[in-house]
Amino acid sequence: MKTSNPVLSQLGRAAERERAGAYGAYGPGAAPGYGPAGYDQPYPSQAYPAAPPAVRPMTIDDVVVRTVALLAITALSAAAAWVLIPAPLELPALIGAAVVGLVLGLVISFMRMANPVLVGVYAVVEGAFLGLISKQFETFYDGIVLQATTATFGVFFLMAILYRARVIRATPKFARILISVMMGLFAVMMINLVFALFGVNTGLRDGSALAIGFSLVCIVVASLSFVLNFGEIEEGVRMGLPQKYAWTAAFGILVGLVWLYLEILRLLSFLQDD
Repeated sequence: MKTSNPVLSQLGRAAERERAGAYGAYGPGAAPGYGPAGYDQPYPSQAYPAAPPAVRPMTIDDVVVRTVALLAITALSAAAAWVLIPAPLELPALIGAAVVGLVLGLVISFMRMANPVLVGVYAVVEGAFLGLISKQFETFYDGIVLQATTATFGVFFLMAILYRARVIRATPKFARILISVMMGLFAVMMINLVFALFGVNTGLRDGSALAIGFSLVCIVVASLSFVLNFGEIEEGVRMGLPQKYAWTAAFGILVGLVWLYLEILRLLSFLQDD
């Protein structure tokens, strides 16, 4: 399996190992007519024991179903956090959910873990974080959560349409540039967070013209990240990745939606302040 995407190449090699392991010692590549000790077998049927069921390949429908499931879990968790967590505990719970969600997201992303339980826990934690932070914004800006949610899914479906129409393609060059930009933005946001903890205002999140411009850049990059998601899903289906990797694809879409929602929420608050 050859592809220009290094992540998919890694997953493809893992899938090949899984399929090869399913045949056991007598699978394709074993010399016909010879047993494990090298003795000649009089009947070819004795050389190949029954193989286990083949690994089911991933489909687009698998990704859609798992994405919808993760979104439902996130929404339920957000609603529960909004309603059930008392006001005195909102800030500690918000910080805790943000830290745990960040750690889980990094673990799943860098280790490429197709673990439905771990991805589901991420959706629960991220949902709690979104519910609490959305409640804070809604307290000061009435109706902003509905506006941000509508805009987020509107952008997502627009990018899906553009990708489907081949207006935007996930070419190797596009992927390299976008991944580099995303890593740069992540580094800038982490540095800004560290400065904020020490009371230093960099101007990136204070509602100024610089903050509005930075949010717009983040929104554009978050929107384009869906193109990478769609490209990886399409390529993964073509490569025949195992069904379990649909969870990894769904996780990638969820991360993009969360990032896009938060940036749109922040931008709308800046614009309403003006």
